[in-house]
Amino acid sequence: MRIALTGGIGSGKSTVARCLEAKGAVVVDADAIARAIVEPGEPALAEIREAFGPDVIDPSGRLDRAALAGIVFADPDALVRLNAITHPRISARSAELLAAAPSGAVLVYDMPLLVEQGPQALDGWDAVVVVDAPDDVRLERLVARGLDRDDALKRMGAQATRQERLAAADHVIDNSGDPAALERAVDGLWRSLTAHGA
Repeated sequence: MRIALTGGIGSGKSTVARCLEAKGAVVVDADAIARAIVEPGEPALAEIREAFGPDVIDPSGRLDRAALAGIVFADPDALVRLNAITHPRISARSAELLAAAPSGAVLVYDMPLLVEQGPQALDGWDAVVVVDAPDDVRLERLVARGLDRDDALKRMGAQATRQERLAAADHVIDNSGDPAALERAVDGLWRSLTAHGA
């Protein structure tokens, strides 16, 4: 069973992925892949330096994520350039990991920018699960996590809208409440997926 899991920044998608993994799902994490492909020595890092200049590389030779974020979340064209460098590599590595999953597994692809990639990205899944929380709740979480409010709003604005994500969902996990409520919602989703299929 192939499940696509998505949700806007601050929605709690990664928490849901961890809960599903604890229940036995095999999780392929697009964010982890995105971090791995920009490690020192990776071709994507060299391309990012060429596209955005030496200031996005810190003194140790690693990607300065804050510096890059300051550029791409303020300029939609810059974000398109960055995505053109990273997305094909993330997709290729994700496909390798998805293909390597054990037969019969409940396979969860944890992909924050699923809806942003267009309708074709929604094809081929047994179910699309959206982790949802109101924008003001997400903003509050991001600020509590240490993001500047304006930066958080820019990052939220660079993603699909809440309505666009919900329109793509086969299942919605409401994460506007407390952790216990989220756990109950994930329990219900897991029962639904494993008992009746997606």
